[in-house]
Amino acid sequence: MNKMNNIIAAIDIGTTKIVAVIGKKEADGKFRVLGIGKAKSSGVKRGNVLNIEETVDGIKTAIKIAELQSNIKIKEVFVGIAGQNIKCIGNSGYINRPNFEQEITQEEIDLLENDQYRIALEPGEEIIHVLPKSFSVDNESGVKPIGICGNRLEGQFHVIIGKSMNIKNLKRCVEKAGIKLISLFLEPIASAKASLTEDEKEAGVAMIDIGGGTSDLAIYYEGSICHTAVVPFGGNVLTNDIKQAYNLLEKDAEELKVKHGAALAETISNEEVVSVPGISGRSAKEISKKDLSRIIQARMDEIIGIIEFQIKNSGYADKLGAGIVLTGGGSLLRALPQFVSFKTGYEIRIGNPILYLNSDIQENVNSPIFSTSVGLIIVGDEFLNKLGKKTETGLFEIQEEEKVVKAISKPDEFGFLDELEKKEAKKKEITKERLTYKEIRESKVNKILSSLSKLFDDSDTKINE
Repeated sequence: MNKMNNIIAAIDIGTTKIVAVIGKKEADGKFRVLGIGKAKSSGVKRGNVLNIEETVDGIKTAIKIAELQSNIKIKEVFVGIAGQNIKCIGNSGYINRPNFEQEITQEEIDLLENDQYRIALEPGEEIIHVLPKSFSVDNESGVKPIGICGNRLEGQFHVIIGKSMNIKNLKRCVEKAGIKLISLFLEPIASAKASLTEDEKEAGVAMIDIGGGTSDLAIYYEGSICHTAVVPFGGNVLTNDIKQAYNLLEKDAEELKVKHGAALAETISNEEVVSVPGISGRSAKEISKKDLSRIIQARMDEIIGIIEFQIKNSGYADKLGAGIVLTGGGSLLRALPQFVSFKTGYEIRIGNPILYLNSDIQENVNSPIFSTSVGLIIVGDEFLNKLGKKTETGLFEIQEEEKVVKAISKPDEFGFLDELEKKEAKKKEITKERLTYKEIRESKVNKILSSLSKLFDDSDTKINE
């Protein structure tokens, strides 16, 4: 594997934002984020693509920013998938081996796993993932089957199913953006990969990724995935509740939620108020922070209640020794860990992707907002290693005429574009200096040639016949 084969690109297409990330796996096994681009998502609702053209534009914008920052051209990517139509089922399979004295091989494990793709599905559905949970050999459960001898190999699998139409629309958006799609990955699995430790997965843990349009759940026990679910409510319903309650613009409602909202109204005093500018010069509104938090708490109570039902329904509610890990942009809501702990009775922590990133990364990348994006490059690397494939991503020189598309909200939110503009200005200055030096050199050469020509006249240089 050469230098460029360690570089992986991924795109997280969410309801409120589209994030493109370029990462490189280093010698210590951790990842360095080389470039990350963020664009507003306006063509996706609750994880499903509703407007292909708007989604394609968002993908192109996010990719362009990531490419300019990293100086790397994205040719192929891994993409995350979620949505309210995602569901999971448990299934088992077995094979009877002709020779019990031969050791079980990886090929037999793969054969057993591939058989799961043949299970009967409802019309319009297709399998996204088949994830092994556990294996048994001759009714001996909990074994690592490779290298063991036996007659009957049996496996328990976690099968994740999605709507074919949604999957095809997502693929079409990536292809229309001019990018090759390597594979789709369920976003809760990617988020869990970036934010959970191996000890937590072994002890039992539920990861809740609160995004803009959906809240994703992934439950692990004894090191294996046991349950996944996608709840069709996220941070945008909180914003909409605030917008309707106070008759505000969406941007003002979002700012209220982020800067002044809380998931527990008890943590806010009655005297605290915030002023919101009026629309088109109208007088400002004064809003009680406690009342604002009551609106947020009521909706969060509903969302966490649905997730708690999913946890109980999974059969692993009493096996979560490590409690719950919150991640995603919604997890940054003030007092949310305390509220979820009060509501569910579990221990809570906020999950950041720093576990798999080098310590000298950009500070902004180490945020729950980017757990899914970082997780996608991690699971993408595992996918390529399993297949023994190499990516086609390659370095390229940024052309000066290429410009970043500015049609995104807060394009300099991470300071990336300011840095890029400084680099471009420095590059132009160097080019100008080179041109000046070239002009001086050519001028000197011309003077020397002119002087030499005066030393000789036509008679000196004419050949006698």
